[in-house]
Order: sequence, then structure tokens, then C-alpha cells
Amino acid sequence: MTNNQNQPQDYDAVLGGQSPPPLDGVVLGGIEGIKRCLSNPVVNVRIAALSEALKYGDAGLDVLIQGLQDESRLVERFAYRLLKSRTESQVKQALQTYKPWKLEERLTRYLGCHTAQFANRPVVEFNANRGIVEPVNQAYALRCTYDDYEEDLADKLSKLAQAPNAEKLEALVLGLWTETYENNASLIIQALVNVKQYFPNLKAIFLGDILSEECEISWIQQSDISPILQAYPQLEVLQVRGGDGLQFSPPIKHDNLKALIVETGGLSRDTVAQICNLNLPALEHLELWFGCEDYGGTCWVEDIHPIIFADKFPKLTYLGLCNSQFSDEIASAIVNSPILNSISVLDFSLGTLSDAGAEELLNCEAINYLDILNVSENFFI
Repeated sequence: MTNNQNQPQDYDAVLGGQSPPPLDGVVLGGIEGIKRCLSNPVVNVRIAALSEALKYGDAGLDVLIQGLQDESRLVERFAYRLLKSRTESQVKQALQTYKPWKLEERLTRYLGCHTAQFANRPVVEFNANRGIVEPVNQAYALRCTYDDYEEDLADKLSKLAQAPNAEKLEALVLGLWTETYENNASLIIQALVNVKQYFPNLKAIFLGDILSEECEISWIQQSDISPILQAYPQLEVLQVRGGDGLQFSPPIKHDNLKALIVETGGLSRDTVAQICNLNLPALEHLELWFGCEDYGGTCWVEDIHPIIFADKFPKLTYLGLCNSQFSDEIASAIVNSPILNSISVLDFSLGTLSDAGAEELLNCEAINYLDILNVSENFFI
């Protein structure tokens, strides 16, 4: 069953471009030695053991399949790399149930129309007369117009909270609050906090599903988002649009958040630092839109070093570094980053990636192991 083409190569990086360290004990101990090493608490030892497994036929394949369930994302991804091109029936069966990245869709994108899909659910507009019909399988949207003089978004949220099935609601989309370009989101954030007892099962919130004709993304006045995370401990998806005034302070721990998406026309380095200070042990999907300096974008590549070099979010599988005016600099940094060994999707969309930056990415061997590299809407030829 040995296939030399699938033996670990020099580019099968573990950390910082290093190949797995040799394990003489594994070779001498045969397949039993490899199995013993898989219980070793040191990640590099487990990876090195997997690199030897293909020498042992079906027994080695079984060990690699076991590696798909390892608690370390690095070990899991290394096992997946070695298995994904195999044709054996047991491998195909194992890979059918294995998800190399967990969120099947990019949750929603700023496409010039109100989102029709959020958190893997169709979005429906809340109607107080119709109520909440599908609290689990649909996301309910609340939004104002500039002609809403008698009822603001907080009032609409209060009606939603009083509707039957509110306690079962899992996904909520919040659009325009009146005079968005003048008033920040603090009132609607406080309203969300005030009704938290009515939404004990809320898992996904999109704050700012606002069209450009309603309010340009760079004009949206945001506020401190941390109260939402504190009020909703079951939250798994948080998407925010608008960077002016955006904060995540104080830094808190949230055990269940899996996806954080921040879309801005200009993201400050202070806000990025606050995001890096959040304790999000379950985070799988992180997407940041940096924008430009004309709209408050003060970030540079050094500001994301805690994300790409420090293993800040160990379960991350999807990393979006989007809408950036320094995409080439990000590319130069990330090709030397250990995060490429653990993520499955790298999103560079809506940026300024040039031919030079694209070439750096394509010349990086670890890029070949990604499931998706999104470089759409950039500047390379």
C-alpha cells in the first residue's frame, strides 16, 4: 500500500516551514510506536508520527484516519493533507464525513441588496401580524426607513421579543436604524441587551444590514459591540457592518462564538487590537475588512501579526483579510506564517493584491494545501 508520491515531503510544514522532526523511536517501534506517539501531548511528535504512517499500509492509513479527529488543528490538517489524494475505500469513506472547514458558506456579502441568506438560513422580514413562524430555520430581519417617525428599531425589537416563539429564535438581522449616519448603534445595542431574556437561544446576529443608498458603509456609525457578546453567551455568529466608532471593549471571553465578520470602509488599528484581545476559544471564521485611510483605516500589516503568527485563535479555519489597501504586504507576511498549516480558507477578496503579491502566494507551497484561496476583485492580471 506504500505510495512514494504520498510520502511526506520537505514542504509538509509543521511550523514556520520546518519539516517534521525525525522520530527514530517511531521507525524502530513500527506501527505500535506510531500509535504510542499519537498520545504524546507534544503536537510536533504527533505530526512526525503521522508522517511515518504511510509506510505501514492499511494499518498506517487507519492511524491517519484517526488523526482527523485529533484535538490539535495542526495535527488534523496534516492528516488531511496526507489522505486527501488517496483512493482507498476506507479513506474515501472517512473523508466523506470529515469537513476540512466548518462553515459551508461565506455567511453574507455586501452586494448592494439586503441579505437574503444569513447564518445558513433564509432571511425573512419580521411582520408583527404574521409573527415568528420558523424560529430555527429562518433569520428574522428588522429595519427602519427614513420615513419611520413613530417607530424606531428598538420599538420593532421590543415587538419581536413579545411575539410567540421569540424564545426559540436563533438568527436576527438588524438593518437601518433611523439617521444611521448621525446616530451610532449604541441605542440598538442597548435595546438588544435589554431584551436578552426573551432570546435565550439566539445564535446569530447581523448588526448593520444597510445598503449604500440607505447609508454608505463608511458613514455607518457603530459603537461598542462587547455588550452583545456579554448578553448572549450562546451566540455563534456575529457580523457587524460599519467601522466608524466600532469598538470591542472591554476584552471579554466568549466560549461559543464561531464566526466574527467585521465589514468596514475603514478599520482602525485600535479596533483590531481589541479584537486580538478577545478570548474566543471556539472561533473558526474571522473576517476583517480593513478599508482605506480616507475613511479611518489606520491598520497596517503589523497589526494582524497576533492573528497570523501568535496562534491567537487556535480553531480558526477561515481567515478573511479583505478590502485592504495593503494586500501585498499581507501576502508577504502570511507566506511565512504558521497559520497556513491550520486554516482551510484564505480570503484576500476586494483588495489591492498586485501581480507581485499574487506571485508570492502562488510560490508558497503551503498555499497548495488550502481548500479555497479567494483572490477575487483585486488588481493583479
